[in-house]
Amino acid sequence: MQARMSNPAMVVPDAMQALVALGTSVKKGGVPSRTLDLVYLRASQINGCSVCVDMHSRDAKKAGETDERVFAVAAWREAPYFTDAERAALALAEAVTRLNDRADPVPDEIWDEAARYYDEPALAVLILSIATVNL
Repeated sequence: MQARMSNPAMVVPDAMQALVALGTSVKKGGVPSRTLDLVYLRASQINGCSVCVDMHSRDAKKAGETDERVFAVAAWREAPYFTDAERAALALAEAVTRLNDRADPVPDEIWDEAARYYDEPALAVLILSIATVNL
């Protein structure tokens, strides 16, 4: 595939600074960094971004994730390695990443399950993190 344009961050450098600032803010938002790493990895898998999957897998491993958990993210529903809170975050990541796949993009049961484990600021962090990785 040939690039259609230069890296947008190089074209609009102020935007990149804003994204970096957003990334810094969400890391302080009350969601465990391990959970965010899993969310980034799952959204990247769904999007089919091999560079992103590689980067987020490496980031997760550097942060102490096990091979089993990294390898099982794509099959998190069946894998025994994830907490209920992580499962709720992964379900939310899938729903938000696939907004166009269904009439009710984030069904109440997915939102309610996430809200069982995350308060409003943490839910905001999850939504912002998922949105950012989907850019």
